[in-house]
This record gives sequence, structure tokens and C-alpha cells, in this order.
Amino acid sequence: MSQERNPSNHLAEERSLYLRQHAANPVDWFPWGDEAFEKAQAEDKPIFLSIGYSACHWCHVMAHESFEDEHVASVMNRQFLAIKVDKEERPDVDGFYMAACQLMTGGGGWPLTIVMTPDKCPFFAASFIPKDGRPGAPGLVDILMQLGTQWRLDRASLLRSAEQVIEVMRQYASRREAKEIDPEVIDLAVSELIARYDEDHGGFAVAPKFPEPHRLILLTHEFARSGRERLIKVVRGTLDGMMKGTLQDQVGFGFHRYSTDPKWHLPHFEKMLYDQALLGMAYAEAYQATHEPRYAEVTRHALAYVERDLTSPYGGFFSAEGADSEGEEGRFYTWTKKEIEEALNGVDRDLFLAAYEITADGNYREEASRQRMGRNVLDLSADIDMLSQRFGLSREGIEGSLTPSLALLFDLREKRVRPDLDDKVLTDWNGLMVAACAIASRSVGDRKFVDIGRRALDLIGSEMHDPQGRLLHRLVGTKAGIPGMLDDYAYLGWGFLEMYRATLDLHYLEEAKGLMQRCLEHFVDPVQGGLFQTADDSQDLPVRLKGAYDGAVPSGNSVAATNLVSLADITGEDVLRDEATRIANAFADDIEANPSAFAHMLQAIARLSLAPIKVALCGPAEDPRFIELRSALDRTYCPEVAVLAMDPSTGSPPLFRDLPPIAAFPTERPFACIKSKGEWSGPLTSTQEMMAALQAALAASK
Repeated sequence: MSQERNPSNHLAEERSLYLRQHAANPVDWFPWGDEAFEKAQAEDKPIFLSIGYSACHWCHVMAHESFEDEHVASVMNRQFLAIKVDKEERPDVDGFYMAACQLMTGGGGWPLTIVMTPDKCPFFAASFIPKDGRPGAPGLVDILMQLGTQWRLDRASLLRSAEQVIEVMRQYASRREAKEIDPEVIDLAVSELIARYDEDHGGFAVAPKFPEPHRLILLTHEFARSGRERLIKVVRGTLDGMMKGTLQDQVGFGFHRYSTDPKWHLPHFEKMLYDQALLGMAYAEAYQATHEPRYAEVTRHALAYVERDLTSPYGGFFSAEGADSEGEEGRFYTWTKKEIEEALNGVDRDLFLAAYEITADGNYREEASRQRMGRNVLDLSADIDMLSQRFGLSREGIEGSLTPSLALLFDLREKRVRPDLDDKVLTDWNGLMVAACAIASRSVGDRKFVDIGRRALDLIGSEMHDPQGRLLHRLVGTKAGIPGMLDDYAYLGWGFLEMYRATLDLHYLEEAKGLMQRCLEHFVDPVQGGLFQTADDSQDLPVRLKGAYDGAVPSGNSVAATNLVSLADITGEDVLRDEATRIANAFADDIEANPSAFAHMLQAIARLSLAPIKVALCGPAEDPRFIELRSALDRTYCPEVAVLAMDPSTGSPPLFRDLPPIAAFPTERPFACIKSKGEWSGPLTSTQEMMAALQAALAASK
């Protein structure tokens, strides 16, 4: 998409790639801000608000069809004040108007189209709108003409509609009454997920099929607590389906956004940072729980992609790579049979063509038409046993042949035109990625992931705070801006907590606690509980919303509640556990109505229902015997266990209020103590003793 400057357009100097991609549109776009709303008021125009993001394929389709069209632009410019918003820069704006769209239409999606009054009250909502209409479905120009006429001739009805929408949203925001939530809701959620499980291909729906890693993590946690093999079978089936199908980029690693078919075969090709983070966590935790080497390999691959293609030279992580290149979705990722035949030769070529079912007319079908496009995706769906018989190779031999072939294709693909890189560094998504790096470090035993996460935290610490020390949401180049929102505080707190678990460095624990204290100070609803999406001094939207639904990413409320439980268990501060309980109880009615939609919140609820198990590691952190104890814990899947680290020779850390009686223990060598059912064990000086005592404590807690 051209980015030449249009003199009548106000987006060319914006930091967002998505906004700059629309800077040459003939539409007179404004960014979200006072200038736009004041101009709309002065000119007495309704506002046409379009919300999307750079990696969104259908956002670009609507841009090409409509926003680059002179006739559409003339209608918009004459009758409306047009505002373009990057949903990743302004998740608060997107969240508010997506909620309005779902209220008004029963659905939603991107690009999100809103028409509203100059004081931000919506009276029309839709997602993708084609330029040209068809019988029973008007096109964009038809809708614009109708709304423009109605604004001039029957404005009162539009204003009544807008007032009704805002009133319902106010009622929704304040309707919840907190009540104690029953932990049995976790079993209901697990039952819902098992009932929805696709036995043939994995995942929890027919199509489109999203990865939903936080649901997989919930099932993995519940498997560890209950030992129910059915739960880990569902996790395995889904992880295996994604890693063998095209959701995973077989050539360059990392994961695409979602699959449009049931078999993980036809992806939407954009790659989002949050998917790499959450799926990296899901595979890392599955590896700890099952010891299946393939899950460790996928974890390493997902983070290798992020390190190679989404990491800023200054530390921190970019937000996404798009789906389109050279004007076509998936062009960068798909192959003709001829391209593969020319790149490979001999048995390796024949095996590759058979393994990935490569055909001359292509195995990839365009989403809308479902027509074959002469191009192929790499989906390892062929029967490995049949391949073994045909080529006389073992499973290991097949993998040994495919791996160098994929490396050759990677080198060839690197010469292609890449999709656009969205170079925003977002505090919330970086927090997720830091957490994933730390979890991966403990799981697969690679300390370099800690170093990658540490660089991101250093960048956020140095560049992404306002003069009062509060978080900023977005950094592009050296320009940080946009006040931090709930997800920024919650996700970054998660990142600090996982970095503490990976390093046992108390600095990270202190940072996590400070973030959550500021979060409670500025975002809590003092009347009904829960946390608002925006801070108490934000006045940018008609209604402050709060929610706990765990969608593509876990909600800020879910992550904040889980963080507070973790902090309470580690530090012994029961007031933090009380705060987590208030957050969970604020959404009790919503959770009980649809339990599986709150998978991450249920992790907090599960932890709240149990007395914490604690392991205190005592001794100098650099002592090899201390490191041996710590490494044994890292290799063990025990997400509910709180780990304390202290050096008896330097005194007890003030962060910890609940400590073992270390003064009574010998300190000649590092040791561990375990607290279960309110009692601390004596010193455990070997990994065998520690792990036996820990397994006994875990078994007793079930």
C-alpha cells in the first residue's frame, strides 16, 4: 500500500504503521484526538470511525476497495469527519466500540466500522462492509448516503439510538454484583472444553479455529492437579494438530493467527507477538507436564522466530508481521510445485512433495472463493507410516530428510518481498513475551531466553514511563506515548513475576509488587470490585468498561487476579489474596454463565481455593548445590507452587512475611524447606529429598 503523503490527510506523521498505511488515501482521515472531535463539532458532522490493525487482511481489503476509491472518499469527506484508529495502539477505544457493535448487531470483527456523534456516542456499527452492495445487503456508499441523509433530516432518531446504546453500556458496566464464586465452576469449564474438543484434528471448534492457548494451559494445570489423562490427551491432540499443520510456519517457525478450516490447513497468515508468547507458554508447560521432546522443540522454534524477526535492536519486541505481500495474502508463505522442485532434488524432493502433499494446482484454497490458487501450504498431514514404507526410511530418517529441505526453502524465501513489519513496541504484549521467555527458560533449560526477556524489561524501564513514573503503552523508535491501561500493568507484572521465578532475583519480585499496587490504585472499582480497562484519570470515552472475558489474550482482570495470588503466595501478604478474590468475585455471574470463556481467571480461582504450597531455597544463589536445587524445581511442572529464595548469611528478605525457621537449621550447605498444610518441613539438602517431599505435598493437596 502506498504511503505517499496526501496533503488533505492527517495520518502521515503518526507513529502507527497502520495509520501511516492510510496516509495516502483520498479519505481525509484524522487520528483519534481533540482536533478531530472539535472539527466535527464545528462542522456539525457525524464521525465515521474505522478501527483496524496492520496485520489484518480484511482491513487491507476494505482499504483497497473503498478508502482508496475517489468516489467513496468524496462521499465520506463531504458528509462525515473520518477517524482512523489502530486497535493495538488504542485497545480502550477498540474495546469500547467493539462492545457497542456487539450490542447493536450481535457480532463484531475487524475492520470495525462505527458512525457516531461528535461526542463519541455510536448509532451505527458493522465490521467489514464491501464497497458495492448486493440484494438485501447495501454497500458502503449506500450506507453512507443513507446515514448522511438521516443526519440532516432525522437527526433526532439517530441521537435517541446513540443515547440508548450509551445507557445500556452504562448499565452493563455497573450491573454486576459481587458474590463468592464456587470453585466447582472450574470443573464445568473443563467439561465444556472436552465436549467441544475436535477428536479428529484437535482444537475446540469446527471453523474458523483459533489456537486458544490459555484454555490449553488451564487443562494442563488441571491435569497436573487431578491426574485425569483425558485432559492431557486433549492438550496433546491440539498442540500436535497446530504444530503439524500450517498454523505453525514450517519453514521459518512461529505461528499464524488462526485457521479458516477445521484441519489447521488454511491459515490467516498474520503473525502476532501475543500468539508467539501464549503458544510458547502452552508448549513449554506441556513439555514440563509430559516430557515430550517435540513440545520443547516447538517452544524453541517459536521464540527463535521472535528473536530473529520481531526483536528490536534496542531490546523489546515488535507487535506483528502482516499476512499480505505483493498485494496477495500468504504470498510470502506459499509455494508452487515448480518452486519446490527447482529448490530440491532426488529423494529429498520426492519425499518432500509427498510428505506435504504438494500438487501442481495447489493445496491452498483462497478463503472467500475456496478456489485452488496454484500455490501450496506446508502441512505435514501425510501418513508417516506410509511414507516410511514408500521411501524405506524410519520416522527419524524422514525427519532427517525434511529438515535440510526446509532450511533450503527458508533461504529461498528470505529473498522474497516480506509482509509489513509492525514496529510498535507495546508494553502489554511485551510483558506477555517476557513471561513466555522466562517460562521457556525454566522449561527447556535455556538461559538465553532470560537474557532476551531482560533486554525487553530494560527498554520498558528506560523508555516507557511518563514523568510521574506511570506506564506508557506504545513505543515506536524513540517516541513513547499513550497512557498505560490495565493490560499494560497486568501483563508487565506477569512478566516480572515469571522473571523472578526464572532467576529468583528479588528485584523482579519487587517490580511486580509495585506494578500491582499501582494497578489497584488507579484501576479498581471501589464499589463493585474488579478493574476498569482505563485509569481513574482517563476521560477519553463515554463509559469506563471492565471485563474478564479471556479472548485472543487473557483479560487484564484475569491476569491481575492471577498475579495477586502469586504475589500473596510468595510474600505471605494475605491482603493481596483478598484483592484477587474481590476481582474474581466481581465477575462471578459472568463466569458461572460461561465458564470456559474465562480460562485464565479460572487459574486464579483454582489457586484461591487451595492453601499455598511453598518451597524456600536457602543458600548463596551462586553455589552449585543451590543451582542444582533450583534446576530440579525448574524441570518440574508445579505451577501452583510458590518459590522463595534467601541467603541465611545475609538475613531474611523483607519481602517475605512467611518464612521457615532457618535460624534453627544448619547453614553449611544450601537446603530447601517445604510448607504444606501450614507447616514447614525441616531442611532438605539433596534434590532427591526435596522432590520426594514436594511430590508428597502435591499429592496431599489434591
